[in-house]
Amino acid sequence: MENFVFYSPTYFLFGKNEEEKAGKYVRRFGGSKVMVHFGGGSVKRSGLLDRVEASLAAEGIAYVELGGVRPNPRSGLVYEGIELCRREGVDFILAVGGGSTIDSAKAIAAGVVYEGDFWDYYQDKPVEKALPVGTVLTIAAAGSEGSPDSVITKEDGMFKRGASGEALRPVFSILNPALTQTLPPYQTACGITDIMAHLLERYFTNTKDVEVTDRLLEGLLLTMVHEAPRVIADPDNYEARANIMWAGMMAHNNSCGVGREQDWASHAIEHELSAVYDCAHGAGLAVVFPAWMTYNMKHDINRFAQLAVRVWGCQMDFAHPEVTAKAGIDSFQRFLKSIGMPVDFAELGAKEDDIPAMAHNACYGDGGCGEIGGFVKLKEQDVVNIYKLMI
Repeated sequence: MENFVFYSPTYFLFGKNEEEKAGKYVRRFGGSKVMVHFGGGSVKRSGLLDRVEASLAAEGIAYVELGGVRPNPRSGLVYEGIELCRREGVDFILAVGGGSTIDSAKAIAAGVVYEGDFWDYYQDKPVEKALPVGTVLTIAAAGSEGSPDSVITKEDGMFKRGASGEALRPVFSILNPALTQTLPPYQTACGITDIMAHLLERYFTNTKDVEVTDRLLEGLLLTMVHEAPRVIADPDNYEARANIMWAGMMAHNNSCGVGREQDWASHAIEHELSAVYDCAHGAGLAVVFPAWMTYNMKHDINRFAQLAVRVWGCQMDFAHPEVTAKAGIDSFQRFLKSIGMPVDFAELGAKEDDIPAMAHNACYGDGGCGEIGGFVKLKEQDVVNIYKLMI
């Protein structure tokens, strides 16, 4: 296990009706003028936005609204939010929505207190200062409610990139699983896939003797395997949604990733797909990850076989561990298909002709260094080859 520092200060409120305490916790963490950030009309139609804003009013906290966040959140709205916060004297941002809304809120929070272009943070500048952010989560997926990360798509060039820094961790997050019960099955499945991808990006490591985090990651993956069919069959299953929601936070606050090298090439490869085709991030990952696993399993065949045995219940073939490893990948892909996820380029609407440009952008676009990944270092031709496995 490698040396590490882990700091996760987010205050979590978990359970039914906890969103009614949002104003109390904004006040607790110093907010006096809030920007309420959200996406489309669903938070309005459901009454959630009204309940959250009523809680602010009950605490005597002034607020302004900024809606319009879309999946794969865009830089244009971030710039708009930064200007709004500065003009209105906002000192706290409250995100009401899913990972896209939270990521956008984090980008605005960092940009408001920065004299330069907020996009500097999405080109590897660490975020050291930001306005405080609180969240009311409406979909279990990205884990942004507990993480120090944010992903934004830059409209000039359609580059989808991430920023990170402890200042981006929300000061509080409200997780009410009941708020996810109205999600369509496809969105629920996309969220489950995103959660599993966050776990797998950490699982594939070159670091030795990381049994504690291996077992944590495997346990959370098994939770997804157990709960996904239950929630797809019964969207109102509160207990299944509760387990998925907490697993989503655990998957990405990095408690399962400390002390080990991580990969993240699959996310970089998928970001090109969702930037170009505007597909759901989870759907893109469902196509990317099995292809990435197939391409790279020989790098450490025993790790792939271990995953196959411990998570997918495959029989270990000690004489031919590659057989076990491949069986695990096949089981993963069948699982994704069973919950309604796409399995190839065609289902995403992706085009083979776009592969060279996407591979180049993944490795070199917007200041890239020419290779991606930690578990296996991938160059442009490797990325091309992985994309071709998705056809």
